[in-house]
Amino acid sequence: MTKRILIIEDDQKLSAQISRFLEKHHYVVKTLTDGNQGLKIIGDYDPSIVILDLMMPEISGFEICRTIRPNFEGSILMLTGCDDDMDQVAGLEMGADGYLIKPIEPRVLLAHVRLLERKVLPRFTSGRRDHESESNLNLDREILEFNDLKIYLIRRDVVYKNQSIDLKPAEFDVLVVLAKNANQIVSRDFILNELRGIEYDGLDRSVDVKIAALRKKLSVDNDTLKLKKIITVRSKGYCFVGDAW
Repeated sequence: MTKRILIIEDDQKLSAQISRFLEKHHYVVKTLTDGNQGLKIIGDYDPSIVILDLMMPEISGFEICRTIRPNFEGSILMLTGCDDDMDQVAGLEMGADGYLIKPIEPRVLLAHVRLLERKVLPRFTSGRRDHESESNLNLDREILEFNDLKIYLIRRDVVYKNQSIDLKPAEFDVLVVLAKNANQIVSRDFILNELRGIEYDGLDRSVDVKIAALRKKLSVDNDTLKLKKIITVRSKGYCFVGDAW
């Protein structure tokens, strides 16, 4: 797969610097300063990663992320000059896969891009095969199944007790991390490293917010056992109980 990146950033100097640096590391990069233009060409350009400025004049990075996330199989890395926790949480809730605060250290950016590339490759290539010929896939190998709970990794769907569960992209990603480590205690630090390549700072509550949302959405028919399916282990993290579904 071509390592193709789309940068949507209204700071032309910064955009050019990022582009040159990534091209030195063998990425194919396209830069745009207009978010609306980005929305128009993303389907044809077909990048594996979108690097997206949060604050732009005509359309915000939030709005671009919200618009492209449902149908975009790649990763979204947000850039911002504002060190605001609420902006970061909002961006991640809308489906961003990573978040960097300006000024950006090139090597840190590259590390994030490589992390997102490793995460997106199976999803990206599998998604393309799915569109081209779903009958050629062995879908059984792409399902995590726990009694009444089925997690479809390729099409990113969740079905519980024969009901389709509407999850945000970030909630789905957290659920997959938990399910792949079923019956083990996973720390917030582990989850954040898996999803965003960063360490837990003791203050970030985004994981807790997503798990609270998962518990609520996966509580079907007033399920009284919802807290026993994803257990909070004090001072350690969470445990997804495989046989509780």
